[in-house]
Amino acid sequence: MTAQSSKTVLTLDSEAVFSLKDGINFKKSPDDGKCYIIYKENGELKACKNQCKHQGGLFIKDIEDLDGRTVRCTKHYWKLNVSTMQYVNPPDSFTQDELGKLSYEGGLQLVEVIVWDPWLADPQDPQELQEGEVTVTYLTHACMELQLGGKKMIFDPWLTGPAFARGWWLLHEPPADSMERLCMADLIYISHMHSDHLSYPTLKSLSATRPDVPIYVGDTSRPVFWMLEKRQVKLTNINVVPFGIWQNIDEHLRFMILKDEVHPELDTCIIVEYKGHMILNTVDCTRPNYGRLPHNVDLMMSDFAGGASGFPMTFSGGKYTESWKADFIKNERKKLMNYKAQLVKSLQPKIYCPFAGYFVEAHPSDRYIKETNTKNKAEELNALIKKSAPGITTWTPKPGAVLDLALALMSPSRKAITDPPSGTNIYKDSWDFDLYVDELNRAITAEIFKHKSWIQFYYIWAGFKNYNLVVRVIETDEDFIPIANGYNYLVDFMDLSFPTQRPTREHPYEEIKNRIGVMRHVVKNGLLWDDLYIGFQNRLSREPDVYHHRFWNHFQTELPVTGPDWDLFLQQVPSYQRSAEPQGIQTESVSASTFLEKADCTVS
Repeated sequence: MTAQSSKTVLTLDSEAVFSLKDGINFKKSPDDGKCYIIYKENGELKACKNQCKHQGGLFIKDIEDLDGRTVRCTKHYWKLNVSTMQYVNPPDSFTQDELGKLSYEGGLQLVEVIVWDPWLADPQDPQELQEGEVTVTYLTHACMELQLGGKKMIFDPWLTGPAFARGWWLLHEPPADSMERLCMADLIYISHMHSDHLSYPTLKSLSATRPDVPIYVGDTSRPVFWMLEKRQVKLTNINVVPFGIWQNIDEHLRFMILKDEVHPELDTCIIVEYKGHMILNTVDCTRPNYGRLPHNVDLMMSDFAGGASGFPMTFSGGKYTESWKADFIKNERKKLMNYKAQLVKSLQPKIYCPFAGYFVEAHPSDRYIKETNTKNKAEELNALIKKSAPGITTWTPKPGAVLDLALALMSPSRKAITDPPSGTNIYKDSWDFDLYVDELNRAITAEIFKHKSWIQFYYIWAGFKNYNLVVRVIETDEDFIPIANGYNYLVDFMDLSFPTQRPTREHPYEEIKNRIGVMRHVVKNGLLWDDLYIGFQNRLSREPDVYHHRFWNHFQTELPVTGPDWDLFLQQVPSYQRSAEPQGIQTESVSASTFLEKADCTVS
């Protein structure tokens, strides 16, 4: 079987080719109704699918584009310059895949390269399952326990503590024996490094009992466990596996990890197969496996809720009024629900379960986010799926609920889902806020922050520069009010300098207010800024209102794997700064090279 093949997706005869106008042409295939874009300039043609890389939305003509080269997505207003196949909003982000072109007798065929579906390697015929042989137990959020014959497999165990610093907390109360279940697992799959899937508080408890439990992760460009040593969690059996290759566990059980197209450095999904029966878990992937997934699996799980971003709740100024935010969030949730329903309908799993969206902004300081950041309800998505695809069985899980796959697949099916006993506490009502918030706030008094030159040292370590963006960072209290003796500084990423005033040249500008405890914890430990942005721990304004993909992508996914060497920094702080240096105040203007020369150090 070859690794890839090709197929003709659209055919135009010579008359249709001749009628193509200069600029953008929208075409629909009469065979399957799928849409394509053809761009014509000086007799040359470029073509692509009419499908946004973000969440598969359709493009339309961009009325703001006077040059006739740009199309706009109807979902999230991403913009694609079809003449270059580069996305221009967000800028410096993605490239659209071009279709191949074959000419014949004045006509044209558009050709798509089809990557071979890796799960078709060594296909297994489904065998009859016995009652109780394959069960799926929902624990909480994205954590499922799979009983697969004699093996137990657990997905994404987040059983205790917060995620994204202190912004996310578990909505559902895990069953009382969840940690015991985790410690007895034969294997664990962790989809990606976000802390609602890779939970170090949970893994720390696990490591105290079963440090050698086999854990499997995909071979992402940024290692899933890049912070393992820093977190001081002792796990000794982490297995990084290649994408698209079956991993055989025993005679009947195997799994395959696939990567996401939009975030290949981060997100993965998994296919688990037992005796020829497939379970597909797409987790948080935006476009898993480039949009190619197995059809008619026995069970499919995916995220559904939305709300996993600071946008637009944490933004202010310009259009970001409360009414605009409410309308935007309502529309976004509806789009996401329709997208998930359409995806499930197209894949036709026998059973579908929405999960990985059961979190809450429970801390009292985040009441505004909790009230504003409304999320999709699993029951509503399942109702929408049942309406459009009545043949698909849907499952809205409760903590401790068990799905028996053999019973679910029987015809006629028997009662396959066992809910937790009556009176079981479904929702959490306490979270040990002080324990975790106090741990974050211990960074406030760290020695490094007594010396304002930490700012230059940190951003030089971060390694982002040669980009026309000026950012002001302000340390604040719980309510995002600037702290009198907190840091308030500018960073000019064009030359990585630290001016006292904004430069006179034309430049985009962002103001970021961060809760002091979380910001200093992130800086001190060299963490990604997801804790700030996804965790709702900052407030932002920007002019113009443009998403700077390169900047945020760097600080959310591309910071150095090895954290800042603060011991070296403290050794090299000039002795005259060691006495009584003010904690706050704007930094003096100094370039990165000047700082390195002054500190006599090198940061790689």
